[in-house]
Amino acid sequence: MPPTKRRATKPAQAPELLALYRQMVGIRRFEERAARAYTEARVGGYCHLNLGEEATVVGLMSALRTDDYVFTNYREHGYALAQGIAPERLMAELYGRSDGVSKGWGGSMHMLDASARFMGGYGIVGGQIPLATGAALAIDYRGGSEAVVCLMGDGTTNIGAFHESLNIAALWNLPVVYVVVNNGLGMGTTVEMSSAEPELHRRATSYRMASACVDGNDPIAVRDAARIALDSARAGKPYLLETRSGRLKGHSVVDPARYRSQDEIAAVRDADPIAAFALHLRDAGVLTDDLVAEIDAAALAAATAAADFAEASPHPDVASLFDYTYATPVPNDSRRLPGHALYPAAPRPAAREAEAVNA
Repeated sequence: MPPTKRRATKPAQAPELLALYRQMVGIRRFEERAARAYTEARVGGYCHLNLGEEATVVGLMSALRTDDYVFTNYREHGYALAQGIAPERLMAELYGRSDGVSKGWGGSMHMLDASARFMGGYGIVGGQIPLATGAALAIDYRGGSEAVVCLMGDGTTNIGAFHESLNIAALWNLPVVYVVVNNGLGMGTTVEMSSAEPELHRRATSYRMASACVDGNDPIAVRDAARIALDSARAGKPYLLETRSGRLKGHSVVDPARYRSQDEIAAVRDADPIAAFALHLRDAGVLTDDLVAEIDAAALAAATAAADFAEASPHPDVASLFDYTYATPVPNDSRRLPGHALYPAAPRPAAREAEAVNA
């Protein structure tokens, strides 16, 4: 996507713009520290990072109200940070520790904090879409004014749940915004090779749903587009928003991304949203070299402190493994741990017990 022509910055906007920049840098340094922790075997399972998508993250999240709900896929760390979840709790969750946002049982892909209305990352591709649509139905049923934002990658638009959810949201006028974060690659396959309609926001027309596509490397453009989408959703008109931003690394921490050419990698790096936004703020007189260094140092210190906190946090007690399987008590809930018998041993007859003792 060609560079965005940015509008002139007004002095009154400076604090808000600096806050967006601080968040972007904070997410970048957190994700870099998470990647290091993964290579140090501190993070188990899979780990997917928002590196290169920071402008989309902060632009979108800055448009939300505090009572709105967020559902994401497994690339969710940046969204959780932007939602106000403390980096210490977030890193502890990546480490699988009891001070984590989900008490260490969710990990990188499945963290959830209902108190922040951050309704989870989902490891199943598209698993969040029906749930987000159901949450929007609940809001509509209660007559609430909240909205739901449902995030997904470009590859998710090819699964059945995407179409089914958009169809029912349009039929029932649900307050939900579906956001497709299009980094051009569904794992290692390009959008053009996997979708007969690569302009993904156009898929909304099948359901007579409003949609738009925005430069995901421009946080202001994303914020403004998200505000329009959320206003539409609150008025009972669901919305599909596509943001386009490249990812700096592979699909996950362990993906070397050999399917990308050196020219493609260079193009993504040249479009780095943090560097581009910093240049814009410098030109506007909002950011100086000293302030850039100060913000970066603070973000690096916060990421280091989060990792130290996570390292010091205790592991969950094995006895609590089943504590959060169900929201409410369920009859006959199994709490069998590995090595435990499937069924309790039947009591031995008294006569056989006596024989065993005499033998």
